[in-house]
Amino acid sequence: MSTITLMLQAVGRGESRASEELLPLVYDELRHLAEARMAQESAGQTLQPTALVHDAWLRLTVEGDRTWQNRAHFFRAAALAMRRILVDRARHKSSLKCGGQRERVDIESVDLTVATPDDNPETARIVNLKFFGGLTNQEVAKTAGVSERTVERQWAYAKARLYRMIQEEP
Repeated sequence: MSTITLMLQAVGRGESRASEELLPLVYDELRHLAEARMAQESAGQTLQPTALVHDAWLRLTVEGDRTWQNRAHFFRAAALAMRRILVDRARHKSSLKCGGQRERVDIESVDLTVATPDDNPETARIVNLKFFGGLTNQEVAKTAGVSERTVERQWAYAKARLYRMIQEEP
């Protein structure tokens, strides 16, 4: 097992100094992951990659589950934490309190039968792993327990569906 995996297991067992010893081992990769996420954000974003890494670290080690199976599982959790931080900041920024504009909708005119839940959660998981987790097709296949060809197929489907959804927006 790698040093990182051993340290992750120690953190999961609740060993007191394990978190302190783990951070230097994973910091550079977390910073790289944060830089990649921040590069995709809008120009008005004020959060820096270092702050994103620190916020994600706190969510992972203080608030999080702290039981990671291996290195890939940890970085998947870190990517998800970073994504949630960015989504939370975007929601906050667009809230009424911060000047966002909301449109009033008459509930009687809304057709609730049109709204459907995510029709392919496995595809959504693969998008999260690839896009937010920064994993390769091979890593995603191993993590998800599917073949690499399945990952390629579902990734192509997700991209085509997203493109179609963007084209349909007014």
